[in-house]
Amino acid sequence: MSSTSEKAPKTEKQTAKSAREQVAGEAVAGPAEAFGPLSEILTRAEKAYSAYLDAQKEVAKAYKENEREVERAYEGEVEKANHECDEAMKQALKARDEAEKQAEEAYRKAMDKAKSAYEENVVQALNARKEAVEQAWQVRKETVEQAWKIYGREKG
Repeated sequence: MSSTSEKAPKTEKQTAKSAREQVAGEAVAGPAEAFGPLSEILTRAEKAYSAYLDAQKEVAKAYKENEREVERAYEGEVEKANHECDEAMKQALKARDEAEKQAEEAYRKAMDKAKSAYEENVVQALNARKEAVEQAWQVRKETVEQAWKIYGREKG
């Protein structure tokens, strides 16, 4: 509570005390019957004021308990959010690892395929060269034989 409302009950209490003292003084000076009802009213006023102060304390206590509950709820939500974040990060890491694994497998397959294609192309190139050399040898052989036949006719 603010300092202004804390000062107000003290002033009321002091006022009630001084009123009691004043009444007590008048009671000594005046008749005994006048003191009875006033005393009863003052007693009820003191009880009401005491109940008011107790109620203020209970309200403050309720506010503090509410604040603690709100704090616990906040901390629970923070913990829940942290847990959900951790789980999402674990899932993201798992998905990344799986994607890397798939990419590595695809890369390995592509490299194997490229290597096989290279080897096939090398074999085809070697075969093509062999055939070309054999054909060239055959052409050379036939050409040389023809040349010797022609040379042999002219000589003979």
